[in-house]
Amino acid sequence: MSQPLDRSALDQAFFEARTAHKFTDQPVTDETLHALVDLCKWGPTSLNCQPMRLVFVRGAEAKAKLKESLSPNNADKTMAAPVTAIVAWDTSFFDQLVTQFPANPTMRDMFAGNAKLAQDTAFRNGSLQGAYLMIAARMLGLAAGPMSGFDAAKLNAAFFPDGAWTVNFLVNLGYPDPTGYRPRGPRLAFDAMARIV
Repeated sequence: MSQPLDRSALDQAFFEARTAHKFTDQPVTDETLHALVDLCKWGPTSLNCQPMRLVFVRGAEAKAKLKESLSPNNADKTMAAPVTAIVAWDTSFFDQLVTQFPANPTMRDMFAGNAKLAQDTAFRNGSLQGAYLMIAARMLGLAAGPMSGFDAAKLNAAFFPDGAWTVNFLVNLGYPDPTGYRPRGPRLAFDAMARIV
């Protein structure tokens, strides 16, 4: 449990993994999507809150609805992806805290009475969970292509008209076509992004 993973596992999740812009036509099955959620949900969050909500867009009608909210440079690749995950957050996530954080059942009231705290917490932890989703996808042999080029108001109106959920970002998912990879961008060195104090 506490041993470092071997290099091949690290390569698949990080070192050799790339943002995918093109996928093969191999379908992503319901079983794989269930496995993906069952894996990514174990990532840590504050107070064990779980604000992330997911809509896996796969059918033609749903894709057409999604396309209306996409920026032009994201439309074609998203329509060609086997699945697009709408990574959203639940505006009333705190209602689940009674069962998800039983150590202190009064935590729900703290969020229910403070809209800014609730929104900040949901957005922050939902974003964490979205990152876990992408790493979990890589661990299951999928590739991920995250995007923020879309009209959030249009997407929310189309998929979440009751306002209970709200979109954070999108992730195209599928089995990667290596011809769709772009040259890998550089990463900051330790000294540029971290300090030890």
